[in-house]
Amino acid sequence: MSTRRSRTSQFTEDEIYNLIFKLQALLPQLEQRKNNGRVVAPSKILKETCSYIRKLHRERDELSERLTALLDDMDMSRVDAQLLRTVLLQ
Repeated sequence: MSTRRSRTSQFTEDEIYNLIFKLQALLPQLEQRKNNGRVVAPSKILKETCSYIRKLHRERDELSERLTALLDDMDMSRVDAQLLRTVLLQ
């Protein structure tokens, strides 16, 4: 897998590892381990990335529900509420 192939469909092994370690820098819990000198396996980085993305989706859904409830309680016209929703969804 370390040989280069068509750039549109294949990545080299080095490119994959570089991408995985870039993911590690985006995950707070794994970045701290890296700063402590602990090596984190690529499979662990990918698993943690998936878990983190699922957590972010849950948080987004919860915040969306809370915002909807708050907007329903507010005294604003339907046009204003729809405009606010549109802006927030961008």
